[in-house]
Amino acid sequence: MLLIETVMLCAAFFGFCYLETGTDQKNLKNYSSYPEKAQDRIQEIVEYRGKFKETGRAYIWAANFLVFTVLFLLFGIPIRQENFAHNFICLLILGQTLNVFDLLVIDLLWWRNSKRIRLSKIPQKELYKDPKKHIEAFIRALLLYFFVALVDGYLLTLF
Repeated sequence: MLLIETVMLCAAFFGFCYLETGTDQKNLKNYSSYPEKAQDRIQEIVEYRGKFKETGRAYIWAANFLVFTVLFLLFGIPIRQENFAHNFICLLILGQTLNVFDLLVIDLLWWRNSKRIRLSKIPQKELYKDPKKHIEAFIRALLLYFFVALVDGYLLTLF
């Protein structure tokens, strides 16, 4: 069951990323994901001013924590047991697998090479190649999914 849930979650996550890209308006919502050089170019273009916002890492982390806590709680119900360790480990596997999938498949393979994420005024592929932001996000998510698994593992044990 955990494998099925993991595949479903990874597919849904990729689908969400795909649907949230493709136009300048959608892509500018992901401003913080772009490498520094691309962000510098975005800030220079008059048509893009006011269409993106810089969001703090703490805010993004807290929002992701809330979203994934609710999502993983729902995904944890079918695999839950009365044993906290089981619940925690299953949710940790689910989260870290999603994190690795996000880094390798979505960020390093698809995102860096897809034309969908390129802004129309900045078509140069090389500006989107720097993996630094994606690796930093991966490292932050290691902790995020640990805490989500901890909280949800405990909550599932209480039910």
